[in-house]
Amino acid sequence: MNNTTQHDERVAKLTVASVYPHYVTKVEKKGRTKEELHQVIEWLTGYDEAKLNELLAEKVTFRQFFQQATLNPNAHLITGAICGYRVEAIENSLTQQVRYLDKLVDELAKGRKMEKILRMA
Repeated sequence: MNNTTQHDERVAKLTVASVYPHYVTKVEKKGRTKEELHQVIEWLTGYDEAKLNELLAEKVTFRQFFQQATLNPNAHLITGAICGYRVEAIENSLTQQVRYLDKLVDELAKGRKMEKILRMA
């Protein structure tokens, strides 16, 4: 991932609704549920299912999505590689937050235990 302003702006302008179906497909293909996906999203952002559905219907961008979110205080514990890049090393905070979400979805799809995904243990 190139840490350019252009890349960060492209990520910021993506709508959550355009990516969300891919998250659902990814986790369901691996035997996880949409409810578990929503639990992960709520842990990271504070959005319950009703608010998430509202934001998806409004077709908010990732910029708007994370501006309105209450990021979990333990989000900084999300580490590791996503698309070959270390999430903890991403300099743009919005791009990092989007990659936090991507990383959590990956962990869910890979069958990691929920308490590990939610950084409880």
